[in-house]
Amino acid sequence: MTARRDGARPPRNGSGLRSVAGQVLALEALIALLVIVAAVLVTFQQARGDVLRDARIRSLAVAEAFAKAPGVDAALTSPDPTAALQERAEQTRVATGVDFVAVLGRDGVRYTDVETGLIGRRATGDLSRAVRDGESFTETFRGSPTDAVRAVVPVVADDGRIVGMVTSGIEVQSISEAVRGRLVVLLAAGGGALLLAVGGAALVSRRLRRQTHGLGPSEMTRMKEHHEAVLHAVREGVLIVGADGRLLLANDEARRLLDLPPDAERRPVAELGLDPRTVELLESGRTATDEVHRAGDRLLAVSVRPTAPDGSGAGSVMTMRDTTELAALSGRAAVARGRLQLLYEAGVRIGTTLEVVRTAEELAEVAVPRFADFATVELLEPVLRGEEPPQDATLAEMRRTALSGVREEQPLQPVGELIRFHVPSTPMATALAEGHAVVQAELAAADGWRAQDPEGAAGALAYGMHSLLTVPLLARDVTLGMANFWRADTAEPFGEDDLEFAEELAARAAVAIDNARRFTREHAMAVTLQRSLLPRVLPQLNAVEVAYRYLPAKAGVGGDWFDVIPLPGARVALVVGDVVGHGLHAAATMGRLRTAVHNFSTLDVPPDEILGHLDELTGRIDEEGEPAAGGDGGRGRGQETITGATCLYAIYDSASGVCTVASAGHPGPAVVDAEGRVEFPPLAPGLPLGLGLGDVPFESTELRLAEGDKLVLFTDGLLEDQGRDVGAGLRLLRRTLERPARSPEQICADVLATLLSPAPRDDIALLVARTRRLPADRIAEWEVARDPAAVSPVRNAASAKLTEWGLDETVFAVELILSELVTNAVRYGADPVRVRLLYDRTLVCEVSDGSSTSPHLRHAAETDEGGRGLYLVARFAERWGTRYGRRGKTIWAELRVGPSGGEGGPGVAGPGPAPTAPLDLDALEKLAW
Repeated sequence: MTARRDGARPPRNGSGLRSVAGQVLALEALIALLVIVAAVLVTFQQARGDVLRDARIRSLAVAEAFAKAPGVDAALTSPDPTAALQERAEQTRVATGVDFVAVLGRDGVRYTDVETGLIGRRATGDLSRAVRDGESFTETFRGSPTDAVRAVVPVVADDGRIVGMVTSGIEVQSISEAVRGRLVVLLAAGGGALLLAVGGAALVSRRLRRQTHGLGPSEMTRMKEHHEAVLHAVREGVLIVGADGRLLLANDEARRLLDLPPDAERRPVAELGLDPRTVELLESGRTATDEVHRAGDRLLAVSVRPTAPDGSGAGSVMTMRDTTELAALSGRAAVARGRLQLLYEAGVRIGTTLEVVRTAEELAEVAVPRFADFATVELLEPVLRGEEPPQDATLAEMRRTALSGVREEQPLQPVGELIRFHVPSTPMATALAEGHAVVQAELAAADGWRAQDPEGAAGALAYGMHSLLTVPLLARDVTLGMANFWRADTAEPFGEDDLEFAEELAARAAVAIDNARRFTREHAMAVTLQRSLLPRVLPQLNAVEVAYRYLPAKAGVGGDWFDVIPLPGARVALVVGDVVGHGLHAAATMGRLRTAVHNFSTLDVPPDEILGHLDELTGRIDEEGEPAAGGDGGRGRGQETITGATCLYAIYDSASGVCTVASAGHPGPAVVDAEGRVEFPPLAPGLPLGLGLGDVPFESTELRLAEGDKLVLFTDGLLEDQGRDVGAGLRLLRRTLERPARSPEQICADVLATLLSPAPRDDIALLVARTRRLPADRIAEWEVARDPAAVSPVRNAASAKLTEWGLDETVFAVELILSELVTNAVRYGADPVRVRLLYDRTLVCEVSDGSSTSPHLRHAAETDEGGRGLYLVARFAERWGTRYGRRGKTIWAELRVGPSGGEGGPGVAGPGPAPTAPLDLDALEKLAW
């Protein structure tokens, strides 16, 4: 606890005698006590006198009544007065309530008494007045037998003689007891009065304590002195007005500010000559805070509060301060605050998109109407295209990109027109040449501006344009364009104070425009790269009817891709993929993966193996991109790795209707049947490519599709959007796909119309394939026994089938190919051996066996007896290859059919010399690979 500083208020003691309330309570209690004690004493003395007076009166009345009673005088003169009067005297005493009634002789001897022992004894005291003078009297007797107030009355006979005396009285002890009884009542009444007085004083003291806050007299005196000093020393006027609207107090500053008369206090405020608004405020009783009121040539900031906390039945206190000198400063401060607020809003509102035109429009919209009545933005043509602006922009043409104004009709050139500054003295040309803002306060005096376009300048002046501020848009010390601010409705022209603000606003906008320009350039480069990497024309296939859509994201080109890859055997591969990220790196990575998918597709392996090869390649690419320990590993610092990619690979076989699908972290396809029923078949999700988890194999799922079913492949950019998650996107996609009888093109259009947002955050790839089946009469299959003699029947059956299909021109080549492939399968393969012919756009010959031994092409020497069979197959076929299954392999050869077909097959590197005689196919069957 810290010590109290000198001059600080001492601790308050609201219940002690040091406080005013405590002293008032003690004083009131003392006064009440003294008054009550005095009242009790006076009343007691008065009561005692009353009792004595009453005792005398009663004693005298009893004595006189008894003395004058009939027969008393006769009894006194009888021989035995005691016997005649004792009983009668006792009855009288009891009846009258006195303490004694005694009958005395002239000599004072008692004839009767309340105490019989005293009869016959002489009474003490001076009784001569009654005997000698015949006077009745009362006295306070002090003596034997007891002190008493007694009355002595002579008994007068009929003849006038005094024959005796009667004395009666009340003992002093009885009188004291009567007085003491009254004293108890007086003391009780006095005590009650004292309690009431002290209680009332306590209530008064309690209220006084609340009002004085327990302060003592010295403290209150000091507080009043301080209050007077502060009240009249502060530079703020104070008025206190009572509930009746009269002025109770005014300090010196209030008198000065309001020019109050000397006798202002106790007068109604309406008679003080104040401003009517000020009078109304004081009389209304309402509160106010910093309201501006006029007092003569001054502007006062006035605040009013009630004097009582609850405001009920109380007056009010008004404080005021002179703000005349601060008015101009506050006006300039308000303008500065407005400018700062506008700059803050400009930082928030300008550059919300990475579009050059929209950024220029945002600059014009921010400036109007808080800074200018009209604003225009002109940009260089290269900037609009995303190209680098020229170094010297003073002679370049600019295109008006944005225009904003307080009214729609205006005299300025519209958006889209070219703006030229061929007069060097115009404010625009001056600002471009000097590289800073230029203000033209009076447009009518701008000769260069009027000379550049006399007709347009005249129209602008007639419209009301009177002031111009022009500022170049500079970023990295290169001019991108310029902004012009015009005033027509605002009477105040632009001044020098506006230049700094305009340059700050233009600098922020120029940075945003330059960022948008560079993004436009990079976006265009990325779009160009991506379009060059995506398929331009999809192959024409009988197996599927395909439609697709690809939309790059607004935020930048991403790595989504799709592909349709023809495979031998009337099959087709459908691929969609997604590379994480946006920009050139994502597009380049997409191109690498798409090329890898094409290359791996030539291996003709199942989708899960394709994804396994692709995952291994992706991991190897990342490893090559990682820096070696202690160096950069030969990699540049700007080189990036593949941070993640997904892929869905599907192979559809039109001969069997089976679609085999595998996923590497990619959303599965949707299958839509001819009736419009939609299904999302469950797939093994797999892990994204390049995560280094190659020990987790991918899994393939087989789907059996009917002719006319639609297979819908997509990337997650179609489903996810602002305010919509994947689950909501799938539900919306399902509802869109449920409409039947639509072509793939219609499906693509409907899906994008429903799910596409105005500004997609991610790329969207959509691929819709309607399946077709290879007709059963275009498929021929034979089972071949493991016997060389079985080759010729198969060859003859195949020739007959080709003739049936009208492919007579291919009979020779097919017989040769089948002879070679079947012979080698019988000799070197394993059961079962099968032959299949597929007649699609091309003719495919397939020979399958249970062996996994892969043939390879050899070039036999002239002395070799074998080794030419596979060479002949490659010579006569368009292309050939090997496809491995879960058991065994299939060697296929594809021949082109139609008008361009023929022996040797089209597209083969040279037809070779025409044979002079038919080949001996039986002999060829004996040739080995």
